[in-house]
Amino acid sequence: MKKIKRMLVAVLGLMVASPVVMAAEPMINKEDKVVVGFDDTFAPFGFKDEKGNIVGFDVDLASAVFDKMDVEFEFQPIDWSTKETELNTGSIDMIWNGYTITDEREKVVAFSDAYMDNRQVIIIKADNDIESKADLADKVVATQAESSALEAILADEAFTKTIDGATPITYATFVEVFADLDNGRADAIVVDETLATYYLSQKDNADSYRILEDNFGEEEYAVGFRKSDSEFVEEFNAALKAVTEDGIFDEIKAKWFVEIKE
Repeated sequence: MKKIKRMLVAVLGLMVASPVVMAAEPMINKEDKVVVGFDDTFAPFGFKDEKGNIVGFDVDLASAVFDKMDVEFEFQPIDWSTKETELNTGSIDMIWNGYTITDEREKVVAFSDAYMDNRQVIIIKADNDIESKADLADKVVATQAESSALEAILADEAFTKTIDGATPITYATFVEVFADLDNGRADAIVVDETLATYYLSQKDNADSYRILEDNFGEEEYAVGFRKSDSEFVEEFNAALKAVTEDGIFDEIKAKWFVEIKE
């Protein structure tokens, strides 16, 4: 027994004396090309045009910011429902695509400075007599899975418990969410105001939809990084500020949001 104890003490001594090898957290290396994760159906922030090119407000803004930082980058389409997992396992280096700051996300993500305001709005067909959230009692409401729209709906417990099934139905992309409204499977959808305004501005039948005045409140967009990349985030914020101060941000915004009335 004493021999076993001596062996255990010896092993513990070695463990204390020797450095423990831990798996290093993924970190951005500015000498490499940084990978930006995004939902490639989220117009006008990041999406594929008719030729398959990745375009959008966030794409242009990223180009301007990384030009200031002298950093190469590429956009990589991801499954939006696993975005934080892809970030923290190193598959991507940041999340940049109309990404809303929320309390839950701040637990696992380091956010940049906010760069745009937004609201979660309710869209219905124009011939519907719905006028407010209260009118959605027993109605079918749809939104994107793992989105800030879903978080906003679920946070309003008094509202959620009144809708059909006491929970919204969800889809992988907002394209599918709008299709649900068009096909009559949903009575209302909840989406980002920035997305809604752009989407409707591109449709010939935009007057067949209505955006309710009643909404789920204000929020802000930012870029999400790993918490281990705090030094990079500081440099990023400085570049983002420079792009804003020299007027480039407003030029990009005017290009993509000409229909949005501030």
